[in-house]
Amino acid sequence: MAADLLELGQLFVVVAVTGAIALRVGLSVIPLYVIGGVLAGPFVAGRLGLPYVENGEVVTLFAEVGIVLLLFFLGLEFSLDRLLESRTRITRSGVADIAVNLPIGIGIGLLLGWSVVESLLLGGIVYISSSAIITKSLIDLGWIADPEAEPLLGTLVFEDLFIAVYLAVVTSLVLGGDGIGSIGRSLAVAFGFLGILLVAVQYGNRLFARVLDVSGQEAFVLRTLAVVVPIAGAALALGVSEAVAAFFVGMGFATSGHREKIEHLLTPVRDVFGAVFFFWIGVGTDPTLIGAAAVPLVLAVVLTTPAKVVSGYLGGRVYDLSKRRSLRVGVGMVPRGEFSLVIAALAASGTTPIMREVIPAFAVGYVLVMSAIGTVLM
Repeated sequence: MAADLLELGQLFVVVAVTGAIALRVGLSVIPLYVIGGVLAGPFVAGRLGLPYVENGEVVTLFAEVGIVLLLFFLGLEFSLDRLLESRTRITRSGVADIAVNLPIGIGIGLLLGWSVVESLLLGGIVYISSSAIITKSLIDLGWIADPEAEPLLGTLVFEDLFIAVYLAVVTSLVLGGDGIGSIGRSLAVAFGFLGILLVAVQYGNRLFARVLDVSGQEAFVLRTLAVVVPIAGAALALGVSEAVAAFFVGMGFATSGHREKIEHLLTPVRDVFGAVFFFWIGVGTDPTLIGAAAVPLVLAVVLTTPAKVVSGYLGGRVYDLSKRRSLRVGVGMVPRGEFSLVIAALAASGTTPIMREVIPAFAVGYVLVMSAIGTVLM
């Protein structure tokens, strides 16, 4: 217990120092949190014989809460009615996004002689932008109130919904399920759970409002967490993305009449756990393994950075933004993060060396590079 507490203390020291450096030099804190995690983790500090933070259960659990709260706050920016009203634009920008970016990753894999499943995994990693990093950057840079925020958030919504289907399919392929039947069951569970959440969001306004109808700030915060965290946990237990579930819960609270109070009281909580999430990305990164994936990594960075800018630009034009604002949407979509790592973790449970070694090494290097490039471009 004492060792765990010391590690947690070291984590917060590193996060505080890297955050201070980011503020001093005027950069986003996100890539520095990741780099801090790399330096303080077992693969750098540990190999140098220094005290280090392990990628253990406590840090992983805190990181899970971080991604849940980041996506919950993203959901607060959308009501279901607003989502339905913008469905045409969201679909058009989302289709442009997937049509430009997913084939690039699949093509790189096939070019290197990988199997179709391995290439499909690579395609997902390079396609999906980081909802957590982009949401955090929008807030930190003050873009959340700008016109660029709507196409950015709309495209992220499309990606998050698509990734729920994608994960159900590739999970069955990687784990060797019984073909179409296994994929069908996974999709049925995912859509069933998310369908229940959508019904709750649509018709549970009074329930969401009554849950938070309490005067004390402590009780208010605890009740909010008592709704979003268990639902996200249930989703994860059923094989559904906890981040997507948290997003839907956020949409439910968006029309409860308590949105501003939630943002006021839970923003510090979100930022603390969010910092741990980005630190956790670094802790799990072994810099020496990135070299094994150098070829696909270089290809992916060179090809997918401008590709995301182009697809984001097209999304901005769908929302009738000016060329300059559309370009800002494009650079805003560049960061990759949590879902890329989720796909990599799934690949690591596969049977081939490329799945178990190359793809995870590629993913951590790719996320580190793209999160840095994306936040600096923004």
